[in-house]
Amino acid sequence: MLEQRDPVSLPELPQAQREALAYATKVPIVYTSVLLPAWTSFHALRVSRAHCPGSFHTSVEPALPVRVGSYRPSRRPTEPIVVHMMRTPCLPGQPAREQHRAGRRELLATTFETFERNVREQLTRMLGAGGFDSARDILAITVNRWPHGYAYQYNSLWDPFWIDGGPLPCVAARRPFGRIAIANADAAAYAYTDAAIDQAHRAVSELLSS
Repeated sequence: MLEQRDPVSLPELPQAQREALAYATKVPIVYTSVLLPAWTSFHALRVSRAHCPGSFHTSVEPALPVRVGSYRPSRRPTEPIVVHMMRTPCLPGQPAREQHRAGRRELLATTFETFERNVREQLTRMLGAGGFDSARDILAITVNRWPHGYAYQYNSLWDPFWIDGGPLPCVAARRPFGRIAIANADAAAYAYTDAAIDQAHRAVSELLSS
C-alpha cells in the first residue's frame, strides 16, 4: 500500500519522524494571467521581461509562445497576448519556513479585488509610457493561487545542517512505516518532477522488498 499521509492523521508514527515530516513547509506561489488585445506597449518600450523586487508581482512578462496543433502564438504587436505575472507571498525578515506559512495565510485572506487593483496599478506604472491604458487594454484577469505550490528546499541561511552535513529531515521523514511508504517531492526536499518520480520509484521498491 502506497500512501501520502499527514503525520497528524497517523499518530502511530515515531515522534521524530512526525517532526521531520512537519519540517517540509510548502512554498506558496501565485501565477496571474492578464489578457491584452495587443502588446504594442511592450514593443514601444522594448520590454520583454521585467523583474520587480518589492512590487506586488515580482516578475512580469508576455507568456511563453506555445504552438499546439494548428494554433500559433501572437507574432505582431497588434495581436492579443497573455501577460504572465508572478507573486511569491511572504513575510520579509522572518525565517523562510515562517515566511511560507505567512504567505499561505495571505493567500487565504486576499480578495480578487486586491489582486485586480494591484495588477492594474503595476502594469500602468510599467507600461503607461508605452501607451498602455488598464481600463481599455485589460480584457481578463485570472489568478491561480497555489498555497502548496512547491516543496521546501533547504537553504543555508535557515537550515544549518545543509552546510554542516547533518542529517536531513527529508531522509528521516520518508522512512517506511509498516506497509506505508512515503513519496512525493517533499520526500526529496526538491520541488521538481524528477524528484517526485525518483521518490515514487524508491517508495515502490521499498514496498516490494519488504
